[in-house]
Amino acid sequence: MSDSIPPVIPVSVQPKSGGWLRRIYDKMLVLAEGRHAMWVLGLVSFAEASFFPIPPDPILVAIIISKPKKAWMAAFVCAITSVLGALLGYAIGVGLYDLIGRPIVEFYHVESAFQVFENNIQTWGGWIIVAKGLTPIPFKIVTIASGVAHLNIWTFIVACAFTRFVRFFIVSALFLKFGPAARKLIDDHFNKVVAAAGLLLVFGFVLLLFI
Repeated sequence: MSDSIPPVIPVSVQPKSGGWLRRIYDKMLVLAEGRHAMWVLGLVSFAEASFFPIPPDPILVAIIISKPKKAWMAAFVCAITSVLGALLGYAIGVGLYDLIGRPIVEFYHVESAFQVFENNIQTWGGWIIVAKGLTPIPFKIVTIASGVAHLNIWTFIVACAFTRFVRFFIVSALFLKFGPAARKLIDDHFNKVVAAAGLLLVFGFVLLLFI
């Protein structure tokens, strides 16, 4: 009888059930362990702030879980590229709203809320960006509306920088502290975690509509 220990398959490549979302999550973990992880994170973060529908948080979390020593660097990359992408979103709002901005707003079905939000930006300025930027609202809605409202560009940059750095560094701090437990929770209860994330996104849209 052999006492040899069977090889351990890394968590990120172990076969698991859970549908296509589970497969995407597992691929993100594998990607986070690769040499191009930061580039992908930066690209997604930049694009999400202006037109791309998928937020950078899953990639950021995957990097933190896979490589805790790079947590702060990942947060910095995510924040700075999000601010740069926000400038593109602002430009879309200023000059390309009918061509690009309106289809994005219609994609989320928030046309009425977008008008209200635009008016709130004119009233509250950068403070409304700080408030909304920390919620699960797609950040592109915030940036495009700021451009449509012609918010002062320096106010816009400062507000975006504050909200993006605070948000992503908080995410990094939480997953750096609770990373192993969070990974086990996701592995054991993936569908429930996805459902909770969906509810959080719905809550973000409620904030957009009523606050």
